[in-house]
Amino acid sequence: HNGRYLDGLTQERFEVKDNGRVQPVVAFESNAAKLSCAILLDTTASMAAALPVVKNSVMRMIDDLGPDDNVAVYSFSVGLKRVQDFTTDKAAAKQAVLRGHASGKTALFDAISELAKEIEPRAGKKAIVVFTDGDDNASLLNARSAVQRVKKSGIPVYSIAEGDALKSVELLAGVKEIAPATGAKFHEAHKTSEINGIFQDISGDLGHTYLLTYKPPPPTDQKWRTIELAVLGMKGVKVRAKEGYL
Repeated sequence: HNGRYLDGLTQERFEVKDNGRVQPVVAFESNAAKLSCAILLDTTASMAAALPVVKNSVMRMIDDLGPDDNVAVYSFSVGLKRVQDFTTDKAAAKQAVLRGHASGKTALFDAISELAKEIEPRAGKKAIVVFTDGDDNASLLNARSAVQRVKKSGIPVYSIAEGDALKSVELLAGVKEIAPATGAKFHEAHKTSEINGIFQDISGDLGHTYLLTYKPPPPTDQKWRTIELAVLGMKGVKVRAKEGYL
């Protein structure tokens, strides 16, 4: 209730409900377990002014990751580009961030959807951190289709919108839905000076993430099923987690 992270919780402290029915947890990773973090950066033409600040902020976030955490760097304009595959070499990841330059149109929703699909098979805890400052003007997918695809993957997508992205009703609706549905956060940067603090907030979140796995009951239909996660024996605890699945 004071907004502080709760580290060191054991598997027995958690209760998982699938469509209201308690399910046994079959695998568990604590907040100390390693994480795979994919960073997705907008490198479209509109990013020319903000890109230097974003690069510095991302490099600080990479430094904050644990020594065993893996980080990958992707960029997007009209398509998704892998700049650095997953690595524990922080120097290599930071060099990949520095290589980004601004040009082209913005296909945000295509990029998020493709990236989620690409990293979904990776084992263990995963997260995507995406920054954009432009309206989506090049995606083949619309916001609704992209949101549904990413929600299916269940990978937490932390999103940061700045500049022209804050003026797009459809884009904001899409990224605002993706973040909480996958257990992540959405941030608005109204000033360039706010970007570094936002990335620091996200890096703090990533270091306090748990992973719980359970076997879902046999499906009776193709509808959306809700997931509820609770911490037992503690009052005033706020939990952010994947909200459900198809």
